[in-house]
Amino acid sequence: MIGISADFDPVHKGHAKLIEKARELADKKGGEVVIYLNKGYSANHAPFFSNFEARSRMALEAGADKIVPIEGLHHRLTLAYTVPLRIAMMIEDGVVDYVDAADISTPRVEKLSAEYARKGIFSGIPRNLPNRNVIRWFAVNDFLYKKYHRKMKFHIIPEYKVGGEKISGRIIRQEILKNQLEIPGNIKQLLPSSTVEILEEEFENHHLPAKRDIKTLTQRLNNYSRSKLLNIAHINADAADELVKGRKYRLENQIWASLRKAGYGPVLSRLAISAVEEDVTKQEVFELIKEYENKGIIPPDMTTDKVTERAWFVASKANEGLASSEAHKMFRKGKKIREPPLYSLDAGLHLRTFEVDSLKTGMDAELFVDKRGVIACQIRAPDRKIKSPLKLPAKQATYLRLLIDSHFIPLKAQVIKKEEGFRIRVRIEK
Repeated sequence: MIGISADFDPVHKGHAKLIEKARELADKKGGEVVIYLNKGYSANHAPFFSNFEARSRMALEAGADKIVPIEGLHHRLTLAYTVPLRIAMMIEDGVVDYVDAADISTPRVEKLSAEYARKGIFSGIPRNLPNRNVIRWFAVNDFLYKKYHRKMKFHIIPEYKVGGEKISGRIIRQEILKNQLEIPGNIKQLLPSSTVEILEEEFENHHLPAKRDIKTLTQRLNNYSRSKLLNIAHINADAADELVKGRKYRLENQIWASLRKAGYGPVLSRLAISAVEEDVTKQEVFELIKEYENKGIIPPDMTTDKVTERAWFVASKANEGLASSEAHKMFRKGKKIREPPLYSLDAGLHLRTFEVDSLKTGMDAELFVDKRGVIACQIRAPDRKIKSPLKLPAKQATYLRLLIDSHFIPLKAQVIKKEEGFRIRVRIEK
């Protein structure tokens, strides 16, 4: 089997070149060309312009033999996590050769990927590195050899360009939308004739580009508390704060504006918005990653324990006066500390006398970060809501804030009674 993993939204001439190369390999080896086609959400965490059935037809018309859907990943996980899952799926299915395109040579990709694989870096490949996702595919393919004792052979072809420019699916989609779903002549030149025919047929049949469920999105973002927002995967404390401050939402671009204020780039914004739209919790993502960890598919630098260890390391070094950015670099280079991370910690409360009588051991507490940036909790007692900042040593407070800001580490908190009074016990999933 010759595999390609893609969105193909829609299939353009650059994609057709990939399929052409795969077809050439398949004909030589007597195999078939299989497209692992993303479904539901794109690899960049957005709704699709063309539906799965239309994109499947486009790929088959371009020369593919078979379509395999990949779904349930791209509204839950970053690209760094979906790559190992997709490669594992392809290897298990029997894919022997994999075709992709890049601006840099195959030897250069192999050299860079081997370097990152040797260092155990699979998620931290620099953003400014050309074709870094291709490099990640190579590195993860090498990593998974330890599990499967086989790996796919990669075939990298040059990026297909028109007039010296790489074809952009985003621009194709934008131009068609700007032209009221009529395909302009300059865009037709970038598409195989079969893609043009399928798109025009789709538009005639009123199969329109997918859109966000704005009603659900705005309803949730206008009503969710800070603590409930922090339970959503890929929402950190700054994002929750800006989303609360930006209410009331009516349009998607208002949500984007709030996330930009929180420092979110386009890709993370799309992922966060998709997670809100699908109500994806940190617990759900945590369990999904754990499932694949247990199968040996997640690289060691991306495990849930490693995320927690990094938070503990950075908090420990920050407590010694080191800048967080420097501590992160040290951790990435393999530096360690003797003291293992805490997976449970007890925080004090600021309570008024009449609130003490409302508390009982075992009550759930919802964690949040207030508008001053202070970690706090809310307890829903039978007779009242009790809100209080948490009293913690500096190191534990930093550690807890880093975990709150993680994309998927769930935290659970409950009221406990100790000799010195009521406390909040925070448990970190492991």
